[in-house]
Amino acid sequence: MKISLSENIRRFRKQRKMTQEKLAEALGVTVGAVYKWESGQSLPELNLIVEMADFFDTSIDVLLGYHMKDNRLDSALERINASCRTLDQSALTEAEKILGKYPHSFKAVYGCAEVYLVFGVSNHDTNHLKRALELFEQSKILLSQNDNNRISEITICRNMSVALFLLGDKEKSIELLKQNNAGGILSDHIGIILSVFMNAPEKAVPYLSEAYITGILTLLDVVLGFVFVFRSRGDWCSAMEILNFGVNLLGNIKTDTGHDALEKIHSKLLVMLAYVQLKSGLQAESAASLRKAKVIAIHFDSLPDYTLKTMRFAELQEQSMIFDIFGASASESITELITLLDDQQFADQWREISENESCSS
Repeated sequence: MKISLSENIRRFRKQRKMTQEKLAEALGVTVGAVYKWESGQSLPELNLIVEMADFFDTSIDVLLGYHMKDNRLDSALERINASCRTLDQSALTEAEKILGKYPHSFKAVYGCAEVYLVFGVSNHDTNHLKRALELFEQSKILLSQNDNNRISEITICRNMSVALFLLGDKEKSIELLKQNNAGGILSDHIGIILSVFMNAPEKAVPYLSEAYITGILTLLDVVLGFVFVFRSRGDWCSAMEILNFGVNLLGNIKTDTGHDALEKIHSKLLVMLAYVQLKSGLQAESAASLRKAKVIAIHFDSLPDYTLKTMRFAELQEQSMIFDIFGASASESITELITLLDDQQFADQWREISENESCSS
C-alpha cells in the first residue's frame, strides 16, 4: 500500500500559494513540523491529518494518496494476470490471497492454477508446478461452476499434462493427453512429446499426421474467411497477399500426381483469387485464374475423391475424408462462392468463361 501524504501536503499547499510558514500558522504547528511532513521525515498526528483534509477541501483518502484495491474476483484476477506478463512474483502472493478469499470458486482456483503454471514453466520451479497441479485438480471438482466456453476439462487436462511433463512424469503426462484427445484436439501435443522427448517417432506418426492435416485444412479455411474480412474493408492488397499465401501453401503440400479433395479446395481458392484480381483491376489475370479453377473443378468432378491422398508429408491420408458446406462437387462450391460474393461483374465473367468452355468442348 503506497501512501503519498508528504507529496500531497506540499502539492495542496502550493496550489493555495501558501508558504510552509503560512500553513504552520493555520494549523498551529511549527514550521519545522511542516518541513518534516513534506520531506517525509515524520507524519502528522491523525487529528492534524483530518484538519488538513478539511482545510484543503479534500478527503482524507485523497490527502493520504490512498487508493483501495478493487478486490472483487474479476479485478483481482486481471491484476495477477498483468503481473504474470512480467513474471512479477507479487502475482503468487496475490493468488494465495484470492484463494483464501474464494476457496470454492472455479474461476478463482483455475485462474490461480494458471498463474502457478506460468511461473512453474518459466522457472522450472518444482514447487510452483506441484501447486499448479493441485489447483487444477481442485478446479476439475468445481468445473460445474464454469461459465467460460474457452475452458473445459480438456483445457484443464492439457495444462496438467504440461506440469506433469516438466515434473518428469512423461508417461503420465502423455496418458492424460491421450485420454482427453477428443476429435484429435491434442494430437499435436502427443506427437511432439512422443517424437521429440520420448524417442518414439513411429508412435508419433499417427498423431502428427492428424494434427498436420487438421492444421493445414484449418489454415486454408482461415485464409478464405480473411478474404471476406478484407473484402468488407476494401483492403484488396491484403486479400491478394493472403490468397497468394494460401495458393502457394496448397501447391507446396500437394504431390504432382493424382487428384483428391485438395483439388476442390484449390478451385475455390482460385475463384477467390480471380475475384480479388478483378477488384484490383487485373482483369486478364482474373480471367486466367477462373479458367484454371474451371479446369481443376471439372477434373475433380469427373471422378470425385474426398480423401487427401496427395497431401505431402502426412501419413494415413487415405483415411482422412473432407467435405464442406459449399457443395458436394467442386462446381457447386464455385457457384455457391460466386453467389455469396454477390458481384454482378464477377458473376458475368464466370458465366462467360463457363459458356465458352462448354462451346469449345
